[in-house]
Amino acid sequence: MLRHTLTIARFTLLEGLRARFFRVAGLVLLLALAGALFAGELAITESERIRATLLAAFLRPATIFLLSLYIISSMAREFNDKGTELILALDLPRASYVLGKLIGFALLGTALAFFAGLLGAVFAPVAPVMLWSVSLLLEIWLVAALSLFCAISFTQVVPAASLALGFYLLARNITTIQLLGSSPVLDAHSFSHQVITGLLDIIALVLPHLDNFTQSAWLANYPTTWNILPSLLLQSAITLTLLTGAAMFDFYRKNF
Repeated sequence: MLRHTLTIARFTLLEGLRARFFRVAGLVLLLALAGALFAGELAITESERIRATLLAAFLRPATIFLLSLYIISSMAREFNDKGTELILALDLPRASYVLGKLIGFALLGTALAFFAGLLGAVFAPVAPVMLWSVSLLLEIWLVAALSLFCAISFTQVVPAASLALGFYLLARNITTIQLLGSSPVLDAHSFSHQVITGLLDIIALVLPHLDNFTQSAWLANYPTTWNILPSLLLQSAITLTLLTGAAMFDFYRKNF
């Protein structure tokens, strides 16, 4: 099973190279660097910190959405071209296929996080850039697993991308939504309010709090808060396991 998994991962990585994924990613990184340099020239003071903040604020969503769209479109193309059926016709466990795809996409995401970290090191010290890069890597892995699950579940680009985007935005803003729900302006004693806040609390327990991941302030405020890393690792491990299990469950129940 391990040999099959690594083979699928290898060909997934090669597919990314042949599809010019890294060329597009390189263009995105260069645009981010150019935008940060231009913004720094307009700043009167603290130009380096402004460059680092804007660069981090752009690179985080750009790398994540680029990888997510690539994963969903790649899986949809493979489903439509009957490539998945051809692979499964061989002596290959479905679990090996899912894990191999996930590992291959995670390796692509690892390269993105590495190059994004190199750009961040141009404007910020090494220590906060390392924390920011590790957090971005964890976030990219989560989005890779999420995108794979959505692609397997819907097999079409638009619904899969919509679900992945909705899940990501909800995980990014769940804390803000909870704070809005506890506003003193609202009627906290009404039944509907209690039901909604209860549902939000349940959702918040399941979702990773992505608002704590990959914060741009880490590159602007140089003291490094490494004590947040264990919490990010725990959230990532739990969510990654759940998403991978859900993708496998959905893939096993499909008839090809």
